[in-house]
Amino acid sequence: MSTLPKIAVIIGSTRETRFADKPAAWLMKQAEARDDFTAELVDLRDYDLPLFNEAASNKWMPSTDPKAIAWQEKLAEFDGYIFVVAEYNHSITGALKNALDQAYNEWNRKPMGYLGYGGVGAARAVEHLRLIGVELAMVPVHGAVHIGGGDFMAVHPMGSDDPIETIEDHILPAANDMFDDMVWWGNATKAVR
Repeated sequence: MSTLPKIAVIIGSTRETRFADKPAAWLMKQAEARDDFTAELVDLRDYDLPLFNEAASNKWMPSTDPKAIAWQEKLAEFDGYIFVVAEYNHSITGALKNALDQAYNEWNRKPMGYLGYGGVGAARAVEHLRLIGVELAMVPVHGAVHIGGGDFMAVHPMGSDDPIETIEDHILPAANDMFDDMVWWGNATKAVR
């Protein structure tokens, strides 16, 4: 059994036309090149979560919906989470907020990182996500990757649709900084959980 932190890279959009797959694949490639943690891609599309409808958060009582329970069981496998975040109306997607609300205990005392994309690199969505993470007793790390402005239009299908590698020199240092934060906090929180 590995003692390395196991990190989930969570795709936070479920739209058919989402852009998330492209940066998520790039981020996984970078994660797999490292030897200080393991990473697994987790796609919200694979969980078909209903809108949160439990009597209370699983902090207070066990969930009853089998889909919510399956989601919680998946989350429990990880020592930290990196969210691939779209910005919708200055915040995160409804699908991601719902997925966050479907669990509590599983998120606790684990680090969270971010890869945000959009006109301003999803900066506002990432800030909202950090606040949600604090309420879920997560550890928001400092490092984050933001794909915004000209870089976003260079790689988005509505722009030039170039490979992410064309902007890699702009975002790889931030990704490595975030990974370093995730490893440090993943090891620290894992040791005391």
